[in-house]
Amino acid sequence: MTNNTTAHIAWSHSLKTCIILTPGLIALVILLFHAPIPQDPAYHNFADQHTILGIPRFGDVITNLGFNLVGLLGLWFLWRKTDPNLFQNSKEQSAYTVFFLGLFLTGLGSAYYHLEPNSSRLFWDRLPVTLTFMSMLSIVITERASPLLGIRLLLPLLLVGAGSVVYWHLGEQAGNGDLRFYGIVQFYPMLAIPLMLILFRSRYVYGAYFWGVIGWYALAKICELLDVQVLDLAGIISGHNLKHIFASIGAWCIVRMLKQRGRLQSDSDTRSPICQSP
Repeated sequence: MTNNTTAHIAWSHSLKTCIILTPGLIALVILLFHAPIPQDPAYHNFADQHTILGIPRFGDVITNLGFNLVGLLGLWFLWRKTDPNLFQNSKEQSAYTVFFLGLFLTGLGSAYYHLEPNSSRLFWDRLPVTLTFMSMLSIVITERASPLLGIRLLLPLLLVGAGSVVYWHLGEQAGNGDLRFYGIVQFYPMLAIPLMLILFRSRYVYGAYFWGVIGWYALAKICELLDVQVLDLAGIISGHNLKHIFASIGAWCIVRMLKQRGRLQSDSDTRSPICQSP
Protein backbone atom coordinates (compact mmCIF):
# COMPACT_ATOMS: atom_id res chain seq x y z
CA MET A 1 0.00 0.00 0.00
CA THR A 2 2.71 2.51 -0.91
CA ASN A 3 2.89 5.43 -3.29
CA ASN A 4 5.60 3.90 -5.48
CA THR A 5 5.35 4.58 -9.20
CA THR A 6 4.30 1.61 -11.29
CA ALA A 7 3.42 1.13 -14.92
CA HIS A 8 -0.05 1.77 -16.24
CA ILE A 9 -1.69 0.91 -19.53
CA ALA A 10 -1.03 3.69 -22.02
CA TRP A 11 -4.11 3.38 -24.18
CA SER A 12 -6.26 6.31 -25.24
CA HIS A 13 -8.76 7.64 -22.74
CA SER A 14 -11.63 6.85 -25.12
CA LEU A 15 -10.54 3.23 -25.55
CA LYS A 16 -10.21 2.75 -21.80
CA THR A 17 -13.66 4.24 -21.30
CA CYS A 18 -15.15 1.88 -23.88
CA ILE A 19 -13.53 -1.11 -22.17
CA ILE A 20 -15.11 -0.09 -18.86
CA LEU A 21 -18.58 0.70 -20.25
CA THR A 22 -18.95 -2.23 -22.64
CA PRO A 23 -19.57 -5.00 -20.06
CA GLY A 24 -22.25 -2.90 -18.36
CA LEU A 25 -23.99 -2.12 -21.63
CA ILE A 26 -23.88 -5.75 -22.71
CA ALA A 27 -25.29 -6.86 -19.35
CA LEU A 28 -28.05 -4.24 -19.56
CA VAL A 29 -29.09 -5.32 -23.07
CA ILE A 30 -29.11 -8.99 -22.08
CA LEU A 31 -31.19 -8.34 -18.98
CA LEU A 32 -33.66 -6.17 -20.89
CA PHE A 33 -34.48 -9.23 -22.99
CA HIS A 34 -34.31 -11.56 -20.01
CA ALA A 35 -37.40 -12.55 -18.07
CA PRO A 36 -37.87 -10.82 -14.71
CA ILE A 37 -35.78 -12.34 -11.93
CA PRO A 38 -37.87 -12.90 -8.78
CA GLN A 39 -36.52 -13.04 -5.25
CA ASP A 40 -35.76 -16.62 -4.26
CA PRO A 41 -37.65 -17.32 -0.99
CA ALA A 42 -34.82 -19.63 0.06
CA TYR A 43 -32.51 -16.60 0.18
CA HIS A 44 -33.84 -15.82 3.67
CA ASN A 45 -32.85 -19.23 5.07
CA PHE A 46 -29.48 -18.42 6.62
CA ALA A 47 -27.35 -21.03 8.34
CA ASP A 48 -26.98 -19.19 11.65
CA GLN A 49 -30.18 -19.74 13.62
CA HIS A 50 -28.71 -19.29 17.11
CA THR A 51 -30.57 -17.14 19.61
CA ILE A 52 -28.18 -15.53 22.11
CA LEU A 53 -29.09 -12.91 24.72
CA GLY A 54 -32.61 -13.03 23.33
CA ILE A 55 -31.40 -11.95 19.87
CA PRO A 56 -32.46 -14.34 17.08
CA ARG A 57 -29.84 -15.13 14.44
CA PHE A 58 -27.36 -13.48 16.79
CA GLY A 59 -24.26 -13.84 14.61
CA ASP A 60 -25.84 -12.35 11.49
CA VAL A 61 -27.25 -9.46 13.54
CA ILE A 62 -24.29 -8.58 15.75
CA THR A 63 -21.64 -8.72 13.02
CA ASN A 64 -23.30 -5.71 11.41
CA LEU A 65 -21.71 -3.60 14.13
CA GLY A 66 -18.61 -3.60 11.93
CA PHE A 67 -20.42 -1.53 9.31
CA ASN A 68 -21.67 0.87 11.98
CA LEU A 69 -18.19 1.29 13.45
CA VAL A 70 -16.35 1.83 10.17
CA GLY A 71 -19.07 4.19 8.95
CA LEU A 72 -18.87 6.31 12.09
CA LEU A 73 -15.06 6.34 12.09
CA GLY A 74 -15.03 7.42 8.45
CA LEU A 75 -17.55 10.21 9.05
CA TRP A 76 -15.60 11.30 12.14
CA PHE A 77 -12.36 11.46 10.16
CA LEU A 78 -13.97 13.56 7.42
CA TRP A 79 -15.58 15.88 9.96
CA ARG A 80 -12.39 16.54 11.92
CA LYS A 81 -9.84 16.39 9.09
CA THR A 82 -7.14 19.01 9.61
CA ASP A 83 -5.74 19.13 6.07
CA PRO A 84 -7.86 21.23 3.67
CA ASN A 85 -5.87 19.76 0.77
CA LEU A 86 -6.91 16.17 1.45
CA PHE A 87 -9.07 16.52 -1.66
CA GLN A 88 -8.00 18.54 -4.67
CA ASN A 89 -11.62 19.58 -5.10
CA SER A 90 -13.70 20.01 -1.95
CA LYS A 91 -16.70 18.48 -3.75
CA GLU A 92 -14.88 15.13 -3.82
CA GLN A 93 -15.58 14.74 -0.10
CA SER A 94 -19.32 14.37 -0.78
CA ALA A 95 -18.92 10.88 -2.25
CA TYR A 96 -16.85 9.73 0.73
CA THR A 97 -19.46 11.16 3.09
CA VAL A 98 -22.20 9.22 1.30
CA PHE A 99 -20.04 6.09 1.34
CA PHE A 100 -19.49 6.17 5.11
CA LEU A 101 -23.10 7.17 5.78
CA GLY A 102 -24.21 4.28 3.58
CA LEU A 103 -22.01 1.92 5.58
CA PHE A 104 -23.53 3.04 8.86
CA LEU A 105 -27.05 2.70 7.50
CA THR A 106 -26.18 -0.70 6.01
CA GLY A 107 -25.31 -1.90 9.50
CA LEU A 108 -28.69 -0.76 10.79
CA GLY A 109 -30.67 -2.04 7.81
CA SER A 110 -28.94 -5.41 7.71
CA ALA A 111 -29.35 -5.95 11.45
CA TYR A 112 -33.05 -5.08 11.15
CA TYR A 113 -33.40 -7.55 8.27
CA HIS A 114 -31.59 -10.41 9.99
CA LEU A 115 -33.75 -10.13 13.10
CA GLU A 116 -36.61 -11.44 10.95
CA PRO A 117 -35.49 -12.18 7.39
CA ASN A 118 -38.18 -11.50 4.79
CA SER A 119 -38.49 -9.60 1.53
CA SER A 120 -40.14 -6.60 3.15
CA ARG A 121 -37.27 -6.07 5.57
CA LEU A 122 -34.72 -6.86 2.87
CA PHE A 123 -35.60 -3.53 1.27
CA TRP A 124 -34.00 -1.71 4.23
CA ASP A 125 -30.88 -3.83 3.88
CA ARG A 126 -30.44 -3.30 0.15
CA LEU A 127 -31.26 0.40 -0.05
CA PRO A 128 -28.22 1.63 1.93
CA VAL A 129 -26.03 -0.95 0.20
CA THR A 130 -26.66 0.88 -3.08
CA LEU A 131 -25.38 4.07 -1.45
CA THR A 132 -22.04 2.43 -0.75
CA PHE A 133 -21.71 0.83 -4.19
CA MET A 134 -22.69 3.92 -6.16
CA SER A 135 -20.64 6.35 -4.07
CA MET A 136 -17.60 4.06 -4.38
CA LEU A 137 -18.06 3.98 -8.14
CA SER A 138 -18.21 7.79 -8.17
CA ILE A 139 -15.06 7.98 -6.03
CA VAL A 140 -13.03 5.74 -8.33
CA ILE A 141 -14.25 7.56 -11.45
CA THR A 142 -13.22 10.85 -9.82
CA GLU A 143 -9.80 9.70 -8.68
CA ARG A 144 -8.96 7.65 -11.76
CA ALA A 145 -10.88 8.41 -14.94
CA SER A 146 -12.30 11.94 -14.75
CA PRO A 147 -12.55 14.23 -11.69
CA LEU A 148 -15.33 16.36 -13.14
CA LEU A 149 -17.35 13.41 -14.43
CA GLY A 150 -17.04 11.50 -11.17
CA ILE A 151 -18.31 14.44 -9.14
CA ARG A 152 -21.21 15.08 -11.51
CA LEU A 153 -22.21 11.42 -11.61
CA LEU A 154 -22.57 11.03 -7.85
CA LEU A 155 -26.22 12.08 -7.61
CA PRO A 156 -27.37 10.29 -10.79
CA LEU A 157 -25.62 7.10 -9.66
CA LEU A 158 -27.26 7.29 -6.25
CA LEU A 159 -30.66 7.77 -7.84
CA VAL A 160 -30.12 4.82 -10.18
CA GLY A 161 -29.01 2.63 -7.29
CA ALA A 162 -31.89 3.57 -5.04
CA GLY A 163 -34.30 3.32 -7.97
CA SER A 164 -33.27 -0.27 -8.66
CA VAL A 165 -34.17 -1.27 -5.09
CA VAL A 166 -37.43 0.68 -5.09
CA TYR A 167 -38.36 -0.92 -8.43
CA TRP A 168 -37.72 -4.39 -7.00
CA HIS A 169 -39.54 -3.61 -3.74
CA LEU A 170 -42.67 -2.22 -5.39
CA GLY A 171 -42.78 -5.22 -7.72
CA GLU A 172 -42.30 -7.57 -4.77
CA GLN A 173 -45.28 -6.01 -3.01
CA ALA A 174 -47.35 -6.50 -6.15
CA GLY A 175 -46.26 -10.11 -6.44
CA ASN A 176 -43.91 -9.67 -9.41
CA GLY A 177 -40.57 -8.56 -7.97
CA ASP A 178 -37.71 -8.17 -10.44
CA LEU A 179 -34.03 -8.16 -9.41
CA ARG A 180 -32.53 -7.56 -12.84
CA PHE A 181 -31.64 -3.92 -12.36
CA TYR A 182 -30.52 -4.31 -8.77
CA GLY A 183 -28.20 -7.06 -9.96
CA ILE A 184 -26.50 -4.65 -12.36
CA VAL A 185 -26.21 -1.99 -9.65
CA GLN A 186 -24.59 -4.43 -7.26
CA PHE A 187 -22.23 -6.31 -9.54
CA TYR A 188 -21.25 -3.90 -12.32
CA PRO A 189 -19.24 -1.61 -9.98
CA MET A 190 -17.27 -4.67 -8.85
CA LEU A 191 -16.24 -5.12 -12.49
CA ALA A 192 -15.84 -1.48 -13.47
CA ILE A 193 -13.79 -0.49 -10.42
CA PRO A 194 -10.97 -3.05 -10.94
CA LEU A 195 -10.87 -2.13 -14.62
CA MET A 196 -10.40 1.54 -13.74
CA LEU A 197 -7.71 0.67 -11.20
CA ILE A 198 -5.83 -1.19 -13.94
CA LEU A 199 -6.38 1.21 -16.82
CA PHE A 200 -6.05 4.62 -15.14
CA ARG A 201 -3.38 6.05 -12.88
CA SER A 202 -4.42 7.44 -9.52
CA ARG A 203 -4.51 11.16 -8.76
CA TYR A 204 -3.64 10.47 -5.12
CA VAL A 205 -1.14 8.57 -3.02
CA TYR A 206 -2.08 5.21 -1.52
CA GLY A 207 -4.62 4.47 -4.25
CA ALA A 208 -3.66 0.80 -4.00
CA TYR A 209 -5.87 0.53 -0.91
CA PHE A 210 -8.79 0.14 -3.32
CA TRP A 211 -7.42 -3.31 -4.14
CA GLY A 212 -7.79 -4.15 -0.48
CA VAL A 213 -11.46 -3.23 -0.69
CA ILE A 214 -11.93 -5.50 -3.68
CA GLY A 215 -10.02 -8.40 -2.15
CA TRP A 216 -11.88 -8.36 1.16
CA TYR A 217 -15.23 -7.97 -0.58
CA ALA A 218 -14.47 -10.91 -2.89
CA LEU A 219 -13.65 -13.00 0.18
CA ALA A 220 -16.89 -11.82 1.79
CA LYS A 221 -18.93 -12.96 -1.23
CA ILE A 222 -17.24 -16.37 -1.19
CA CYS A 223 -18.13 -16.77 2.48
CA GLU A 224 -21.71 -15.76 1.70
CA LEU A 225 -21.97 -18.55 -0.85
CA LEU A 226 -20.50 -21.03 1.66
CA ASP A 227 -22.79 -19.97 4.51
CA VAL A 228 -23.80 -23.48 5.59
CA GLN A 229 -20.45 -25.10 4.89
CA VAL A 230 -18.56 -22.60 7.04
CA LEU A 231 -20.95 -23.15 9.94
CA ASP A 232 -20.64 -26.92 9.60
CA LEU A 233 -16.86 -26.58 9.66
CA ALA A 234 -16.45 -23.91 12.33
CA GLY A 235 -19.47 -24.77 14.46
CA ILE A 236 -19.85 -21.30 15.98
CA ILE A 237 -19.62 -18.91 13.04
CA SER A 238 -21.34 -19.01 9.66
CA GLY A 239 -20.31 -17.89 6.21
CA HIS A 240 -22.74 -14.99 6.38
CA ASN A 241 -21.26 -13.90 9.71
CA LEU A 242 -17.86 -13.79 8.02
CA LYS A 243 -19.32 -11.95 5.04
CA HIS A 244 -20.24 -9.03 7.29
CA ILE A 245 -16.86 -9.09 9.03
CA PHE A 246 -14.76 -9.25 5.86
CA ALA A 247 -16.85 -6.61 4.07
CA SER A 248 -16.35 -4.31 7.06
CA ILE A 249 -12.60 -4.87 6.92
CA GLY A 250 -12.69 -3.99 3.22
CA ALA A 251 -14.48 -0.74 4.02
CA TRP A 252 -11.88 0.00 6.71
CA CYS A 253 -9.28 0.07 3.92
CA ILE A 254 -10.89 3.31 2.74
CA VAL A 255 -10.51 4.88 6.17
CA ARG A 256 -6.88 3.76 6.28
CA MET A 257 -6.26 5.17 2.82
CA LEU A 258 -7.59 8.60 3.77
CA LYS A 259 -5.66 8.61 7.05
CA GLN A 260 -2.43 7.74 5.27
CA ARG A 261 -3.09 10.36 2.64
CA GLY A 262 -3.83 12.99 5.27
CA ARG A 263 -0.84 12.02 7.41
CA LEU A 264 1.48 12.32 4.43
CA GLN A 265 0.34 15.86 3.75
CA SER A 266 -0.05 16.96 7.36
CA ASP A 267 3.58 15.95 8.02
CA SER A 268 4.61 18.57 5.45
CA ASP A 269 5.75 15.96 2.97
CA THR A 270 7.07 17.79 -0.06
CA ARG A 271 6.11 15.11 -2.58
CA SER A 272 3.26 15.62 -4.99
CA PRO A 273 -0.12 14.29 -3.85
CA ILE A 274 -0.54 12.85 -7.33
CA CYS A 275 0.15 9.14 -7.34
CA GLN A 276 1.20 7.20 -10.44
CA SER A 277 0.34 3.77 -9.05
CA PRO A 278 -2.71 1.89 -10.30
